[in-house]
Amino acid sequence: MGLAADEITLTRLSGGVSCDVWLVEGPGRAAMVVKRALAKLRVKDDWRAPPERVRAEIDWFKLAGKIQPGAAPKIMGEDAAHYMFAMEYLPPENHKLWKAELLVGHADTTFAAQVGAGLAEVHAATAGKANLAAGFAHQVQFFALRISPYLLTAAVRNPDVAPIIQEMADDLGAARIALMHGDVSPKNILIGPDGPVFLDAETACYGDPAFDLAFCLNHLLLKYVRTPDAAYLESFHALKDAYLAGVVWEAPSALETRTAHLLAALLLARMDGKSPVEYITDPAQKGLVREATKRFLKSGESSLAKMVDTWDGAISALQ
Repeated sequence: MGLAADEITLTRLSGGVSCDVWLVEGPGRAAMVVKRALAKLRVKDDWRAPPERVRAEIDWFKLAGKIQPGAAPKIMGEDAAHYMFAMEYLPPENHKLWKAELLVGHADTTFAAQVGAGLAEVHAATAGKANLAAGFAHQVQFFALRISPYLLTAAVRNPDVAPIIQEMADDLGAARIALMHGDVSPKNILIGPDGPVFLDAETACYGDPAFDLAFCLNHLLLKYVRTPDAAYLESFHALKDAYLAGVVWEAPSALETRTAHLLAALLLARMDGKSPVEYITDPAQKGLVREATKRFLKSGESSLAKMVDTWDGAISALQ
């Protein structure tokens, strides 16, 4: 990429399950992060995805940065032939990881609202754009990284709700509404000085924006299972309300309905999909999540507020 002519130091960073990530440092140069997509993900199950998805991530970062300056790291170099790219390094001193803050009980409703508003801004700016639908037609990658390992794997392992999840997966695969990030998780969001910074956009695809909202809200409900602190539910409402206030491309109620259905399926997928949540290990808690989510799926619940009330009651009964 022509970025390291001098002596450099490479330090391997945590790249999750899907990538190799290095911090690149050298005298007289700004630190960079280099990321390479893996063809086989580091999980217990056999989970593979096209490494060409690196193109989707580069393109999402560039576009999101234009829509909302600072919403994504700046791209410094590209080597798509080797499934790699370089981006600016955002130091942890002033870019804390949202997941880490949530896990120690720091649930800031103001920041959660910023995440919701920022996500809605990207969706609003990309909705109904034929050129973006063509440029981000990464349905094969999205199927391999999201629909199959999450929804369809959970369906196979829960045959009593499999037809419901299958129909949802089919609708999600066919949707062409706005540009999804595809992995809006607290582990991929930094608390920057000027607001949220979204990372890891390798699952970016033109599809249903409700998936992004459901995917993020899912994490707040799961953290409430681990630690029943009302601040997680307050953050849920703050994020949801800020997002829905920015929905201008369709009726907010229609998007909320799809979000509620996807949220139920994703909660179940974090128990029985190929990427189970790592911080819920108690069998009673796992059983509660499965039971509650199946009730949501079978009832067709369409109100996110009612889902939260039901969730809160189920968790309280477990204490």
